[in-house]
Amino acid sequence: MDRSIVDDRLERVRSALERADAEALVCFPSANMRYLSGFDDEPMERHLFLFVTDGQAAFLAPELSGEQIRAESPIDDVRTWSDGEEPTATLESIGTDLGLSTGRLLVDDRMWALFTQDLRATFPDAAFGLASEVLADLRMRKDETELEALREAAAISDAVSEAVRRLGPDAVGMTEAELAAEIENRLVAEGGAGVSFDPIVGSGPNGARPHHRHGDRTIQPGDPVVLDFGTVVDGYAGDQTRTVVFDGDPPDGYEAVHEAVLAAQSAAVDAVEPGVAAREVDRAARSVLEQRGYGDRFVHRTGHGVGLDLHESPYIAADNDQQLEPGMVFSVEPGVYLEDEFGVRIEDLVVVTEDGCERLNHSPRTWRPLPEEC
Repeated sequence: MDRSIVDDRLERVRSALERADAEALVCFPSANMRYLSGFDDEPMERHLFLFVTDGQAAFLAPELSGEQIRAESPIDDVRTWSDGEEPTATLESIGTDLGLSTGRLLVDDRMWALFTQDLRATFPDAAFGLASEVLADLRMRKDETELEALREAAAISDAVSEAVRRLGPDAVGMTEAELAAEIENRLVAEGGAGVSFDPIVGSGPNGARPHHRHGDRTIQPGDPVVLDFGTVVDGYAGDQTRTVVFDGDPPDGYEAVHEAVLAAQSAAVDAVEPGVAAREVDRAARSVLEQRGYGDRFVHRTGHGVGLDLHESPYIAADNDQQLEPGMVFSVEPGVYLEDEFGVRIEDLVVVTEDGCERLNHSPRTWRPLPEEC
């Protein structure tokens, strides 16, 4: 990551730490660490922290990761410990150097208990809070580099959505798992870095379970199939949902449900603009479905923020009065779920602009398959 981007983000964190009356931010391998340093890794059993204080940023890392961190992050201060040493001794030393013995330390919200316990034991006089106190607001507003990655991820999802829908009758007879594998392969072939989450392929009654992933059920003629998937570009997640009938006649009532969900999604997207509360976008979608008699079948929030994490702030929910601001990116995904029958969900990502919003997804939202390309 470019040093100027890291320097700018660290400076904004330091200002936020001062406002929060906190001495330091402590990240472990997570989207927060990547956002602030450019270094990305999976959490492991070894102690690996990024400390950010009002004057310094420093890594505490296992020796085997030191060279990689120096190569991938512009942060120069990398202090290592080796296998066979007690990492808490190095932790205590860096804490002394950075003045962390007292005051408030804001730790990564998803930090493993193993590491938070060691931090508490090493700094018994410190108070602890969550990193989201300072990072949630900063990460919500995406810069142009982040938006370009999200646009590319959305474009790949669009291309794969259209290609999969051209399968038409060829998708009938496939299992959900087989179609999910097809989607994964196509996302990579289009340039994505794998999947942003395990794809959802919910056929027939399985589509009535919002977080059904995929199983061994065979797709039948007339089945509504919920297709929810995305890929990753430069660490940023895509997320799109369409509900398709690949072949045959859909069940009674399906077309009315799909029309209602599409109208709800359109109303919610139309409601997005700076200064509008997130709950008002949720209300716009929910009102349409309530008016059409499906209000009790819309069982989740209307959307969630998307960025380095698939689910992050802002949450487009009935209880969130946070005002939308330019640069915020989130999903708009109302759904209706009829138990033991079928489900319908339609989802796009949008970014708040200065005077409204930009849809990041543009593939057809109809329920019919697409014709084969000539």
